[in-house]
Amino acid sequence: MSSTNLFRDRRRAMTLVELLVVVAIIGVLSSLLLPAVQQAREAARKLGCQSNLRQVGLALHNYHQALKSFPPGCMDHRPWRGSPLRKHFAWSALLLPYLEQGNLSQTIDFNYPFDNSRNAEASKAEIKLYQCPTAITNSGRIGRSDYGGLYGQRITTRNNTDNGVFIFNTPIRLRDIHDGITNTVAIAEDTHSPNSKWIDGSNVFEQSGAINDPKAWIGDNEIRSDHVGGAMTLFACSRVVFLSNETDSRTLGAIITRAGGEIFSLDE
Repeated sequence: MSSTNLFRDRRRAMTLVELLVVVAIIGVLSSLLLPAVQQAREAARKLGCQSNLRQVGLALHNYHQALKSFPPGCMDHRPWRGSPLRKHFAWSALLLPYLEQGNLSQTIDFNYPFDNSRNAEASKAEIKLYQCPTAITNSGRIGRSDYGGLYGQRITTRNNTDNGVFIFNTPIRLRDIHDGITNTVAIAEDTHSPNSKWIDGSNVFEQSGAINDPKAWIGDNEIRSDHVGGAMTLFACSRVVFLSNETDSRTLGAIITRAGGEIFSLDE
């Protein structure tokens, strides 16, 4: 081989130093791009969560149009240590025919309790509209719902906390929401709660603190989400609002009560 060809071969080869520089550049670019990719994915998941709740809101209004009320928060409520014969079906189970889940609804025997063996198979169904795309799941949460009905709030009151839209055994009509359907939250994200199953009548809750409150007991149903900075909420008019963790506590209490007569602003 001539000295000219040998020189050309050496020019075409990449040295170890050059290879390390290229690898370092790729690493830096990847570290810069990864957060952007993650943010884009979360933005898409957040939109999916918003879409879920919007469709639930439309289903609620179709239910109301047909039956002249929203479904009760829990049908035939079973209190703590109450009779196991109580049926204890959630609003989210009663809403199924209006979410294009009529076939699933027909497999449920509403003459028996939600946890009766007759309803064991139906209760395992995974309903995507009841599941936030961002929510971290685990194999033990079968038939889960990441959205709970607001039974009421005990942020500003300790008496008569059944002041929300989804209470036990009593269907609420639009005209019962004296504070206005545009001012009243009906449903909110309630991820990782112990009762987060769409068929379980305990899929309602009292709000006792801030949104995503780190001090709230994990065994208590609260407004929680896996989104950063807040949680999705569905107002009784069917609009969906992402409420910040910094939402004023008195404002939060006011928008949960259906007839509290409070004056507030979400901009507070």
